[in-house]
Amino acid sequence: MADQADFAEQAMPLMSGLYAAAMRLTYNSSDAEDLVQDTYLRAYRGFGGFEAGTNLKAWLYKILTNTFINTYRMKQRRVQQVELDDVPDYSLYRRMGGLETVSLSRTPETQVLDGMPDDEVKLALESLPDQFRIAVILCDIEEFSYKEIADILDIPMGTVMSRIHRGRKLLHDKLWEYAAERGLIPNVERPAAAAHAGGQ
Repeated sequence: MADQADFAEQAMPLMSGLYAAAMRLTYNSSDAEDLVQDTYLRAYRGFGGFEAGTNLKAWLYKILTNTFINTYRMKQRRVQQVELDDVPDYSLYRRMGGLETVSLSRTPETQVLDGMPDDEVKLALESLPDQFRIAVILCDIEEFSYKEIADILDIPMGTVMSRIHRGRKLLHDKLWEYAAERGLIPNVERPAAAAHAGGQ
């Protein structure tokens, strides 16, 4: 059991990272500030139940994510569900020719992303349905393991892997459209992506 007196010393250094994550979830600085404030208030009140020596960052992100899902997501403009089981894996890598286009350690995706403004990548990420966006953020930006994400979101690890895979597919597709329009990639035929209601 952790001592509440130690809360500020241990938790405050993580605040900037939590605020950045809150911004990616809410798209709004005022909501992000409120979300972080609520997260820290809940964390402080529950700090006595935190197991000392375990991952404090993951514990705080679990509170942040649950608070967003249960409170702030109700304010969001959309409720989107996407089912991609039948959609081919049209990642940037495959569309650009696979191994033939790799030069040294740089992948085609890296080369394309280097040519994209940060704002476009941010918009593509923000456009993902919440369940996929949260999983991608926790994995690819916050660098949590699948097991940690499963604990943070309170879902099976298989569901975590599915959401990350589907989220990356959607992200690749959105970035492909932008890259094709800007002439950043070869002018090859783009298959139409299908989306259906449902999803995890």
